[in-house]
Amino acid sequence: MRLTSFTDFALRALMRLAGEPERIFATSEIAAEFGISRNHLAKVVGDLADGGFIATQRGARGGFGLARPPQSITLGEVVRALEGPSALVECFREDGGDCALTPRCRLKARLAAAREAFMRELDGTTLAECAYPARPRQKPAA
Repeated sequence: MRLTSFTDFALRALMRLAGEPERIFATSEIAAEFGISRNHLAKVVGDLADGGFIATQRGARGGFGLARPPQSITLGEVVRALEGPSALVECFREDGGDCALTPRCRLKARLAAAREAFMRELDGTTLAECAYPARPRQKPAA
């Protein structure tokens, strides 16, 4: 299963927030740290806020931080919120797709089981387990 870059960026940002859960971060700081477009990250932040994963603050000291403890957020919860129901293959589409193999296909059940195993693993992993701490600050040269 492949996650979208949008979800990848969201997971990176959340992992970083989990490394310092009490801190408020600026979008530009996270974008620079992970080499992500600031505008794209702003959209990610909006969706994460809508999903209740982060809280945002406006103003001079504005930014965003975790809305809940990192131990209470699972990766599966985040992926489901951002990815929605995805059609792994043609026959998984809501309309059934247009697959000639559908009547006798033995692959669909195995793919569905693999997808469920993937999500089960993410459901069993909290953001706290994947926290990405700040890089140690280097001391100025003497």
